[in-house]
Amino acid sequence: MNKVNSHLRSKVLNAGLLFYCLILTLACTMERKHEGRPSAVVHPEWSKNAVIYEVNIRQYTPEGTFAAFEKHLSRLKEMGIGILWLMPVNPIGIKNRKGSLGSYYSIKDFLGVNREFGTLDDLKRLVKKAHELGMKVIIDWVADHSSWDNNLVTEHPEWYQHDSTGKIKSPVHDWTDVAGLDYKQPGICNYMTNALIYWVKNADVDGFRCDVAGMLPVGFWNEAVPKVQKVKHVFMLAEAEEPEMHDTAFDMTYSWDLYHLLNDIAKGKATADKIDSVWTKEASHYPADAYRMHFTSNHDENSWNGTEYERLGDATLTMAVLTFTVPGMPLIYSGQEAALNKRLRFFDKDTITWDNYKLEKIYSILIDLKKNNKALWNGKIGGRLIKVHTNIDKQVYAFIREKEDQKVLCIFNLSPNHVSFTLHGADFPGQYKDIFRKSNVDLKEGTTVNLKGWDYLFLEK
Repeated sequence: MNKVNSHLRSKVLNAGLLFYCLILTLACTMERKHEGRPSAVVHPEWSKNAVIYEVNIRQYTPEGTFAAFEKHLSRLKEMGIGILWLMPVNPIGIKNRKGSLGSYYSIKDFLGVNREFGTLDDLKRLVKKAHELGMKVIIDWVADHSSWDNNLVTEHPEWYQHDSTGKIKSPVHDWTDVAGLDYKQPGICNYMTNALIYWVKNADVDGFRCDVAGMLPVGFWNEAVPKVQKVKHVFMLAEAEEPEMHDTAFDMTYSWDLYHLLNDIAKGKATADKIDSVWTKEASHYPADAYRMHFTSNHDENSWNGTEYERLGDATLTMAVLTFTVPGMPLIYSGQEAALNKRLRFFDKDTITWDNYKLEKIYSILIDLKKNNKALWNGKIGGRLIKVHTNIDKQVYAFIREKEDQKVLCIFNLSPNHVSFTLHGADFPGQYKDIFRKSNVDLKEGTTVNLKGWDYLFLEK
């Protein structure tokens, strides 16, 4: 520690810089409790009814380039996608690389573009084209670590984590291809803040998905993000679930609670009524306007834990529809609209098989409803979830979402068995349109409803 402090002092050129570094160090290391506290985050207007789509550039096309992916933009626009999340666009390290191409998340140059994907101009053209089509673009940002051959390793070794012998170490034992950064060091806090601003200014991106954001001190994000917001009102997604992430820095966090619960329900390890516990926790821990991201797949889950078909089986489509109907923003991962049922290799080329986009129409219907029905909008401007009880709540999950004159009733049979049941309460009776069957439904107290295993009704009033 003394050696590191001595090295830092040698870099301080004046008292003003020293004072700045001390203040930033405190900001990077402070911990605060946020339960029950309101959020200072103001969401971009365009995020209020958006659906996010994760783009795996490497595997998206045979070419694996920005230019090749650009050809899909019109299709994604027609689906109704609002936000494109590009997995990391930076050059990938070679030293200690895993596989033939390495991990996206082993960053060799935080200010550079992966030449396998194209040039900075190619990226800028992709962003511009997306903007012209009315879509926003956020890029994956890896602040926790770098590759072992990143220039920062030699230029600023004091910015890295060190083991008991003084050697730079990986942040996690199995992450042997990356070196962990140390956010107790004010230099790296300042560097990363400026790097975020660089991409907003030079590529006109609309925000960031921040990899393992919870592994950094929340104080860093609370200092850095407002500075980025002064340049452009950006959207911030944290790969984290801590409620304090919403206090100042992030619009949205991962809803792993719901994700894991849906997997358990599909495997018969949990029952439908357990979903209520997710909303109880969110109401007591998160700001009312916090966006939670719901998903049945993403790059990590697909590659390491299995495709949604492996994990959810016959419940796959049902669970996807559910993520579009509960409060929060739904995520679609590359290939889900084509019912992709293979684990994409993480460190090697493995092109997605598109197979005529067999689920694109269903996703398009869901996105259209999300965009145009205020009851399904994100955050507190959307309709709250009102539970509708049945006589078999362990198998059936039913609820209403209502905002102004718009209302939806969603009924899910979250079991593999055919069920016959009745709905109870004063909130649901009325006439509805079945979104997928295109038929009218008249529901009254005591009406019997029949659903096949893993079937659902998505009704709009």
